[in-house]
Amino acid sequence: MALVMGVDSSTQSCKVVIVDAGTGAVVRTGRASHPEGTEVAPDAWWTALQAAIADAGGMDDVEAWSIGGQQHGMVVLDEHGAVIRDALLWNDTRSAGAAADLIDEFGAAALAERTGLVPVASFTITKLRWLRDAEPEHAGRVAAVALPHDWLTWRLRGYGPSGTGENSPLDELITDRSDASGTGYWNPRTGEYDRELLVAALGRDAVLPRVLDASESVRDADGRAVGPGAGDNAGAALGVGAGPGDVVVSIGTSGTVFAVSEQPVHDDSGAVAGFADAAGGFLPLVATLNAARVLDAIARLLGVDHAELSRLALDAQPGAGGLTLLPYFEGERTPNLPDATAELTGMTLGSTTRENLARAAVEGMLSGLGAGLDALRDQQVPLARALLIGGGAQSEAVRRIAPAVLGIPVEVPAPAEYVALGAAAQAAWALSGSRPAWSFAKD
Repeated sequence: MALVMGVDSSTQSCKVVIVDAGTGAVVRTGRASHPEGTEVAPDAWWTALQAAIADAGGMDDVEAWSIGGQQHGMVVLDEHGAVIRDALLWNDTRSAGAAADLIDEFGAAALAERTGLVPVASFTITKLRWLRDAEPEHAGRVAAVALPHDWLTWRLRGYGPSGTGENSPLDELITDRSDASGTGYWNPRTGEYDRELLVAALGRDAVLPRVLDASESVRDADGRAVGPGAGDNAGAALGVGAGPGDVVVSIGTSGTVFAVSEQPVHDDSGAVAGFADAAGGFLPLVATLNAARVLDAIARLLGVDHAELSRLALDAQPGAGGLTLLPYFEGERTPNLPDATAELTGMTLGSTTRENLARAAVEGMLSGLGAGLDALRDQQVPLARALLIGGGAQSEAVRRIAPAVLGIPVEVPAPAEYVALGAAAQAAWALSGSRPAWSFAKD
């Protein structure tokens, strides 16, 4: 039995799965926490990765590995491979002004055409512009720019800053299409970096990771095959086995809606991010702010746990007796209404019941996610099946109500570490030369 390792280095933690390469069965797992904050020393990720691997029983018997992780984070290295400053994560918003500046300089339509993206504070390109303007002494030292999974892959392959006893060849940095497509200076249609945009952001050119195709691999210091890695959403799509026509609806604190597509997307409005996927195609994605926390808020209001909230919702009729919850508790990103608030309408003496309020919460949350599906449809992305993942997908009411609200058939894969499993699938691909045909149970 050949074993492969998949890693999910997320914002909150590092998860490791050791998997049977032939079947996809998880043999053992490990986990370690990451520090909180929107600015983190990359060495903390490296420490957590080593701890999670140890927690999983080590990798002496592993034949191939790959790392998936949080997208967009800015890791800047000097000519010796040393980290110049703490990494800015995707959720660091200090570069919002830089995003506006780049849009003013190039135009939203041109940027969407060139990169599939209209810059927002999440993306790496805006963080580099912020670095140029706010910390020019640091920007002037930048020799290479990497993303979190790129840097961890480089380190685990045996590289590191000179002076630590390790080699530091910056040209050994690698990445994949999905993570490169989240930078804002890579073109998912041509597969090339847009150096003009990089220079406009950073103020100078720099070494960027070599972008591997889905079937490409490299080797680590011990001769193991190493897959190209992936951004977290692309890793999840690969792990859950999504294909063209599938849309993955991830119901966490916030929501993400992303579809596997054979054609690239560029949306001038910025509602749909035209990412690439981890299997050679594309992964147009929509983000929403209000997802599972809508259910959290109404459960608190009713004084019930989530199981009881689900029971109450299923005791009500579709439409909740006319009670409607617009779930914009924290504003909204899709549609772009940052100052919006939630609204409860249709209240009558007959409609205002605990059951209808629970039902309105579920229907309202799903309608908010449904706006993401509509944005994808507006870009002519074919949607035939929704795969619900994330904590909110474990609600029985959500699972049963979703098909009617989303308008397409719904399946709910069993809970699993799908980003890490997607990375493990890449590792198996690197080992055998072909994409594994693993299947996982549905709830």
